Amino acid sequence: MDCLFVVMPAYNEEENIEGVVRAWYSVLAGKGGDSRLVVADSGSSDGTHSILEGLQGELPQLEILSDTGKQHGPKVIALYDYAVQQGADYIFQTDSDGQTDPSEFAAFWDARKEYDAVFGHRQRRGDGESRAFVEKVVCFLLKLYFGISVPDANAPFRLMKAGVVKKYLYRLPPDYNLPNIMMTAYFAHEQERITFKSVTFKPRQGGANSINIPKIVKIGWKALSDFRMLKKGLKA
Repeated sequence: MDCLFVVMPAYNEEENIEGVVRAWYSVLAGKGGDSRLVVADSGSSDGTHSILEGLQGELPQLEILSDTGKQHGPKVIALYDYAVQQGADYIFQTDSDGQTDPSEFAAFWDARKEYDAVFGHRQRRGDGESRAFVEKVVCFLLKLYFGISVPDANAPFRLMKAGVVKKYLYRLPPDYNLPNIMMTAYFAHEQERITFKSVTFKPRQGGANSINIPKIVKIGWKALSDFRMLKKGLKA
């Protein structure tokens, strides 16, 4: 049976974390016995970590990474690395804010043999028009820099074969801010077998978002130079 690692970064999500973990934990049913739900919580100043520790007594396949960087990107990279090193066959990444729907996972899992990655496409977004606009800009820049056309580069709803993730993960610095965007770019540019499936994306279910538009602009500006650097070594 295939080993699945569901991975999610967390930061100050005490209002959401228990419900999100319980909901996503259910998708491990029927998967290989070594499958895990792994949450990276490093730096939370609220009750997120204690809630996670309390859940571990009830959910034996729940693991916590507490020694990662504080920011979202480094947490995602650390989670991917952990899943690869632990021998996962498949890695599914989502976030811990309750915006994604576990009921939509089955369609991704059913397509796993046909594709190296199944990426979510947020055709409608509950987190505001400004973020939807940012995503369109990102997709435009990927087309400009890498010559690829993708409908959604950064959706936190993605199922990937761990062996293919391994091919590209270690090209990224461990503190890189935009790993999902670059993983999408690598998969598409190198012509791995990928597809996009529509997913719902609800408004944040509680708590405050730690990333605002000024921060996004700052990260995006740095991304321009990063794209030039990371493009090196890719086949023409």
